[in-house]
Amino acid sequence: MPETGLDAFTGVLDGPMYVVTVAAGGERAGCLVGFASQCSIRPPRFVVWLSTANRTYRVARGATYLTVHVLRRDQHALAELFGGESGDQVDKLAQVSWWPSGHGSPVLADVRTWFVGRIEGQIEGGDHVGFLLAPVEEGPPEDGGGDGNGDGDEDGGGADARLLRYSDADDIPPGHPA
Repeated sequence: MPETGLDAFTGVLDGPMYVVTVAAGGERAGCLVGFASQCSIRPPRFVVWLSTANRTYRVARGATYLTVHVLRRDQHALAELFGGESGDQVDKLAQVSWWPSGHGSPVLADVRTWFVGRIEGQIEGGDHVGFLLAPVEEGPPEDGGGDGNGDGDEDGGGADARLLRYSDADDIPPGHPA
């Protein structure tokens, strides 16, 4: 049977972009992630897929916690840093303000929506590995309470409040080949 891709299917998707940060064994790292999703309601679970080519993946293998940050559309420069630079050459966290969460995982100061998840397991998935996370800590809710439609446009009209999506970040050359 010939190998088939998912280009026709995934080409219509335009999901949110995340920055995942981690600290373990005296190292810290972070990367831009486009493959992530809530995967359970009760108990609450979320999975993030890290490329095996990334330093973030290598640090995460020895970690207990990861922090997942949701980027807004006006945070393209942050996406460029975490997606366009390789952690093998650049300490990305040295270039931004952050603090250690109560569990030691870095929290980016400029990203309001985030959660820390305890790594419950890992799922092999080809060139990415899924990290199954149980939330243990989260940032405060966005101001304004949201407009209820889940698009990240919390004030009902401000373009900068929308979530950064795949299509907003497709101009970022990856720090590692895909």
